[in-house]
This record gives sequence, structure tokens and C-alpha cells, in this order.
Amino acid sequence: MTQPFKYLAGIDWASDSYEVCVVDANGSVLGKKHVEHSGDGIRQCIDWLLQMAGGDASSIAVAIEVPHGAMVESLIENNLTVFAINPKQMDRFRDRYTVAGAKDDDLDAFVMADSLRTDQPCFHRVELDEPAIIRLRELSRMEQDLQKDSNRLANQLWEQLRRYYPQMLKLSPAADEVWLWDLLESAPLPGGTLKLAKVKAILRAHRIRRVTAEQVLEQLRQPALRLAPGAAEAASEHVQMLLPRLRLLQQQREATARRIRQILDELCTAQPEGQGREHRDAEILLSLPGIGPVVAATMLAEASQPLIDRDYQALRNYAGAAPVTRRSGKRKVIVMRYACNEPLRNALYHWSRCSMQKDARAKQHYAELRQRGHSHGRALRGLADRNLAMLMSMLKSGTLYDPARRGSAALAEAQAS
Repeated sequence: MTQPFKYLAGIDWASDSYEVCVVDANGSVLGKKHVEHSGDGIRQCIDWLLQMAGGDASSIAVAIEVPHGAMVESLIENNLTVFAINPKQMDRFRDRYTVAGAKDDDLDAFVMADSLRTDQPCFHRVELDEPAIIRLRELSRMEQDLQKDSNRLANQLWEQLRRYYPQMLKLSPAADEVWLWDLLESAPLPGGTLKLAKVKAILRAHRIRRVTAEQVLEQLRQPALRLAPGAAEAASEHVQMLLPRLRLLQQQREATARRIRQILDELCTAQPEGQGREHRDAEILLSLPGIGPVVAATMLAEASQPLIDRDYQALRNYAGAAPVTRRSGKRKVIVMRYACNEPLRNALYHWSRCSMQKDARAKQHYAELRQRGHSHGRALRGLADRNLAMLMSMLKSGTLYDPARRGSAALAEAQAS
């Protein structure tokens, strides 16, 4: 719904400063201001906006592209209403005011302010999340960054092993297992004198049972590659420099996972009435088959507003589960939605993939989609869409997942198949 405001401000955010423009309800420019990105600068900007509004914070609305950061949080903490807009929409609004494609910070600030005046429904209101949700968002994004860094270094390790020590890759093709790193430290070069007792100790420490110590030694004693003098030693030195970095990333990922689990446990703990629905939402999310701590944390952090609003359509659009229809004349094409939140899309993918392993009904639904001719990815997105509808129903009713509520006869039939 459109909410009337007497004053509308647009803030364009550069790397170390802001350009602010304020217009009235008729679109007349009342003032412009350049603000530095600092505590004093933001404080002066807020005082200036409140002074222009006569001290009435409810009469002024602020438009900005970036829906987070110190400026946004300070504005909301001072009871100002903040609206955000997608940069692509902002680019289209800019075309109203210049056909030449001109762009500068002053113009963008004015365009945001005036567009908020005329097209408020195109903006979405920014709300601050609970402190626990803010921490979850930071930790879940950190976990994704650590995962990417770990994969990058593991790929470098794999490349070096392929260069001089391919026997190791027969034991762990991805070169991302901790026990393999211990083995590399004990036998950095092919043809070493690694003892059977040492290999047994490594396998026992990491609880590796798919191979025996004898099989490991047999593999490592395979004929080595014939390389130029010094090539194997150089590659081995490279590997020994990669291992400490891989171990550090592994430790940080484990520490991040523990912190995520701790926050989720806190959210699941019974809270006094009126403390916010995120606490109950976390418990409901974790009760669903296929959802683990990382996926639950990503869902709560990246889709906090759609979950709070119980908005199924917004959630499926934001997560990329809803397809995009392109219709022109007699031509109609339905394609995958690419404009979405990527971490949320990845979380939804893993949730759908794992739910097939945990839930017979999910496995059956995926099989039915495949029988209709859908690809693996399309079938997973269809399963994800179904899971989101089920989640939204559970959130609205405040109930935990119970497979018996979905029809015991259908469940038994799915399990039998």
C-alpha cells in the first residue's frame, strides 16, 4: 500500500560519501547535501533531514539502492522510513529524466527521491532484523566464502598432485580430505619409506574404513612419473605450502559451523511472548527433512522478510524457484529465473537434493517430474517450489513437520515403491 509522505529523500551511496536530495510532495527540490561516510557525517545528515521535516520523522521517507549498511541502520534507528530499490529498476527510472544516458551521483539521488514520490509500490520497505538473524547472515555468508576458498586451494592441490604424484589421487580424487593431507606430510614424494604402522595410525585417527593400510601402501608404491630433475621436489614444496592454508580454512569452517549451530539452538529455545517469530521459524525449518544448519541459517538470513510476511510468492521469486514466462503473440516460453538471491538459490538446491534422500514423498514427486520429461535441474526446482509451499503452510499454522499429517497411505505406497 502507498503511504503518503510530505518529504522524500534520495541517497546515492559512493565508496566513501553520499549524495542526498530532498523533494516535497509536488516534486520540487528542497535541498541537496554531500555527506561523508563517517559517524559525524551520517549524524549530520540525519539531523538535516529531521530539521527539514520539522522534527517529524514520520513525514519523511528515504530511498536508497543498498538496503543495508551504517546509513540505513542509522536512519531506521532514528525512526525514518527507508525504502530500497533494485539497481536495474533504478536504471529504468533514470531514463525518464535523460534520454542521453547521462549519469552522476546528484542525478541518481534526485531520481530516487522523485521516483519514490511517484512510484512507491516499486520500492520495498527496509526493516531491521533481529540481532541473531544479522549474525546468522554474516556467518552463513562467511561459510560460503570459506567454502569457495577451500575449493580453490583443493583444486590447486589436485593440480600439483596430478603433476607429480597421481597415486595420491587414486585415494582421494578431489584432494580435499584431511586424512590425505596427513598422508602427504608423511610421504611428500613418491617412492618414500612410509611405514605400515604410520598409515594405520592416520586411517584410524580419521576413521577411514573404505581402504586398508595395505591398499594405501600398495597404491603409493606404484611406479612414479618420470620428470625432469627437481620437478617433483618443486611440486612437493608447493604442496607443503598449500597444506597449512587448507587446514586453516578447515578449522575456520568448523568454527563457523559451530557458531551457526549455537545461534540456531538459541533461536529454537522457547522465548517469551512477543519476542519475534524468527525463534519459532528456526525450529520449524530444522524439522523439515533435508534441511541442515547451514541451509536453515541461509534461509533465515537471506529470506528473513518473506518468511516474516509469510509471503510464498515473494519467497519463491527471491529464491529462483518460480519460472519466468515470456509471451509475445503466439510465442510463449517458460525459462529458469536467473534474477534471484544466489546464496538462497543454492540453499534451496541442496535442500531439494537432500530431501529426496530423507523423505519418500519428495523422492516420489521428483520421480514423477522426471517421468514427465523434466531435466534434473527442472525437477529439483519443481520439488523446491513444492517444499516452499509446504514450509509456508507450516509457518502460518506454527506446526512442525510431521510425515503422518501428509497421508499415511500415500506415504506407505511411496516407501514401498
